[in-house]
Amino acid sequence: MGGAVSAGEDNDELIDNLKEAQYIRTELVEQAFRAIDRADYYLEEFKDNAYKDLAWKHGNIHLSAPCIYSEVMEALDLQPGLSFLNLGSGTGYLSSMVGLILGPFGVNHGVELHSDVIEYAKQKLDFFIKTSDSFDKFEFCEPSFVIGNCLEISPDCTQYDRVYCGAGVQKEHEDYMKNLLKVGGILVMPLEEKLTKITRTGPSAWETKKILAVSFAPLIQPNHADSGKSRLVHLPPVAVRSLQDLARIAIRGTIKKIIHQEALSRAGNGLKNPPRFKRRRVRRRRMETIVFLDKEVFASRISNPSDDNNNSEDMEDERPEEEETKPSELKPDPPVNFLREKVLSLPLPDPLKYYLLYYREK
Repeated sequence: MGGAVSAGEDNDELIDNLKEAQYIRTELVEQAFRAIDRADYYLEEFKDNAYKDLAWKHGNIHLSAPCIYSEVMEALDLQPGLSFLNLGSGTGYLSSMVGLILGPFGVNHGVELHSDVIEYAKQKLDFFIKTSDSFDKFEFCEPSFVIGNCLEISPDCTQYDRVYCGAGVQKEHEDYMKNLLKVGGILVMPLEEKLTKITRTGPSAWETKKILAVSFAPLIQPNHADSGKSRLVHLPPVAVRSLQDLARIAIRGTIKKIIHQEALSRAGNGLKNPPRFKRRRVRRRRMETIVFLDKEVFASRISNPSDDNNNSEDMEDERPEEEETKPSELKPDPPVNFLREKVLSLPLPDPLKYYLLYYREK
């Protein structure tokens, strides 16, 4: 499932490949993908496959291919403060990336059928918040996950600005999905073997765009054999942030502005930022191959026949650069968490410092 871009050696190289193939096209989406290491959402024994453009499934745990997630993120046109509903939220990988863009005043809800997957998603979310070097670079809209069948959402639930469904939607459920959207909202879902973007332009008006040929496993139909009654899924209420929470957001935002101003001041004094670690660049052949695996098939959106003729030449042209830079011998400096350093240096009681840092381990 996937295979539209070459495998990366790490998360950054995977993102480089997705950018080169035009699956990632905007800065916000790129930042979100770089901030969360895909390997963190794999079980330890399967992490060797994390940076391949392939889906992964183990029991009820499932991750779509990176090229699919990037197309979804781009199609959703995310902005800070929006509300998002993820139907079939799975490991929470997509929900967490979305949360980095929505910011502290967004809404981030997920519905997942399997209770063991929800527990897995909560563990991964907790790990990201407590240990990720990227967390303090963003103001995060933490996802909330509820268990249930996404076809049984309570009819009195609020509507959302953005909705994604991670399973194949039958034509008979198209209107049900559309009704989850606010006017002006965007719905992305696999419909009739096409990843489809639907924009609600009015109370009864819609614009539809087919993005990519895909084939997802279909939505699981509700089973009422036990009780004969529907088990309605009640989504979390849209909560108002506490004054304490708002103060933390404001303080962290102010500190980040100070850090940014200090960095600009240093740059103005002739001090340059240290050069970024130079990554080996190899041109990737854009594929048109359809890949079948485990009831799913993905085909790349881009085809470039000239790559067949130029591929060997490109590799040859770039070889001197590879030999010159020898990236395997260069190690990037570990990232500095300037916000953390600044908070810890403040003349504040330790409990308040730890609160401002979300009690993070690093």
